[in-house]
Amino acid sequence: MPIGIDALSFYSPAYFLDLKNLAVARNVDPDKYIVGIGQERMSLSPPDEDVVTMGASAARRILARDGTEGIELLLFATETGVDQSKAGALFVHGLLDLPKRCRGVELKQACYSGTAALQLATAWVARNPGKRALIIASDIARYDLRSPGECTQGAGAIALIVSETPRLLVIDPPSGYVAEDVMDFWRPNYREEALVDGPYSTRVYLHTLTLAWQQYAALSKLGYRDHHRFCYHLPFTRIAMKAQSRLARECGEPIPSEEDLKRLIGDSLMYNRITGNTYTASLYESLSALLDTSIVSLDGLRVGLFSYGSGCMGEFFSGTVQPGYRSHLFAEEHRQMLDARTELTLGQYEDIFNLMIPRDGEDHLFAQYRTGPFRLSGISQHKRVYEELFSVAK
Repeated sequence: MPIGIDALSFYSPAYFLDLKNLAVARNVDPDKYIVGIGQERMSLSPPDEDVVTMGASAARRILARDGTEGIELLLFATETGVDQSKAGALFVHGLLDLPKRCRGVELKQACYSGTAALQLATAWVARNPGKRALIIASDIARYDLRSPGECTQGAGAIALIVSETPRLLVIDPPSGYVAEDVMDFWRPNYREEALVDGPYSTRVYLHTLTLAWQQYAALSKLGYRDHHRFCYHLPFTRIAMKAQSRLARECGEPIPSEEDLKRLIGDSLMYNRITGNTYTASLYESLSALLDTSIVSLDGLRVGLFSYGSGCMGEFFSGTVQPGYRSHLFAEEHRQMLDARTELTLGQYEDIFNLMIPRDGEDHLFAQYRTGPFRLSGISQHKRVYEELFSVAK
């Protein structure tokens, strides 16, 4: 049974910061950001937008087109959870008015849990023919002001449907996956901002890629050249170039030229470069960019995918692009959304960064910014209060 991704939607907040301006303010050469790590802008979520509203907004686009019938599993992947007990999936379930007969849970393992959700969903669909699973991966990457990680911040969400009649990508069964207890990136419960050892994390990322690929190649009997495009988890886009070179060397292939890199991974970097790190959504934002922006038809081609979550968990797997996939994309909607974003000044960015949700549990109403169909309107008696700003016709 060919199971895979039937629909894929990406959501970015309506605000961004140009990293050239951040570089000037931090007394850094702009090329360190633009060339060195491969980032141009970072998306910023306003105070009345969180991972729940972003995830619901990403999914709403799919449900408006395809409806909710048969969706009996909702997996919400995030490392920016809004409650220590209640799953973000259930907040989203209510906002989207999904069927009552539906399992809803939240998954966490740094940036990897979106892939955990995808693999769980493919197994669940195989066991429940005719049913569909909705996966949401939504995150806000946040580091201390003036820290080395500040320039890699970002925000965004993806939503995808897994079914037995996938119109976009059939997921190939073989997979290589590696777990190891390391401290390259973490965020204790008492902190809003993540902590990261950047150089160490990059080394662990590349080492985990090597081990995951070795497993995958042994199981699948596929080689480097059997894959026509590659998508990677992108804490910053430059890491994809390092990863592609490492993979080529591992497979005994020539180190990719600039032209090779552009062909193999260039399209997949287009969105992440202007949104920043979206954690659990990052790999699938990369896939969305590849499918949306490739001038060359990808019909029938195999895409290699590497998912990484610090701490750490990594997985290499692949999928085959389905004939006619372009008819089922939201490419134009994604382009319009990104083009319509509002640029913030450095002062506005820092003001938003320093605005924190009150922790006293009393009644608080939040000012309204630009969001998608949903916003976090306030807190009442320790409860988050969400509202729908406008309906999207189904």
